[in-house]
Amino acid sequence: MAQIDFLQDMHGKTKRDYVARVTQFDKAECATVAKRFGAEYWDGPRQYGYGGYRYDGRWRPLADRLAAHYMIKPGDRILDVGCGKGFLLYELSQSVPGAEIFGLDISDYGIANAKPEVKPHLAVGNAKALPFPAGSFDVILSLGTLHNLAVEDTLIAFAELERVGRGPRKYVMVESFRNERERANLLYWQLTCESLLSPASWAWVIDQAGYRGDHGFIYFE
Repeated sequence: MAQIDFLQDMHGKTKRDYVARVTQFDKAECATVAKRFGAEYWDGPRQYGYGGYRYDGRWRPLADRLAAHYMIKPGDRILDVGCGKGFLLYELSQSVPGAEIFGLDISDYGIANAKPEVKPHLAVGNAKALPFPAGSFDVILSLGTLHNLAVEDTLIAFAELERVGRGPRKYVMVESFRNERERANLLYWQLTCESLLSPASWAWVIDQAGYRGDHGFIYFE
């Protein structure tokens, strides 16, 4: 199990006005709307989520990095838990032609509005109860998802990821903080995060769950 940073550079390219997030809008109302993971969250005004989550090719470099690092090859079965509209899975299918892709997301809207090329491989589901037999997948990914669960549920979800994988090729990314500034920024910015934990606390969760894959964080600098 290793801590690996695949995403902070891409994450850091987005400009965020943390103070405006809590002064210009009713943060509680925005969070309530966002946690429905419906149209407002994906494609509504920015205060409710992404502000328009559209395919633009930005995930291809990450797909290439993941494919190289985890030596993904044709025939490998890949599961993305929290796949959203399936953009990363689409890029992986282009990076590694012949890989078998599967995606799961809690959002009916996200799945209904997924990229057409991968939509047949996606389903609505919950990370706490993955609808697959043990050892179903060679590679498992979950990016920006598990922090949206309560702490007690993250333990279940990490254990589920471990259960359905058939080896060590797993990667989970969650939001976290390394200092009080990043903690405050995360508190201001987040809409759906239920487990606001430091890297040390996430390490405890991972250990308790028996998860043996890799993990990483994004920070709100």
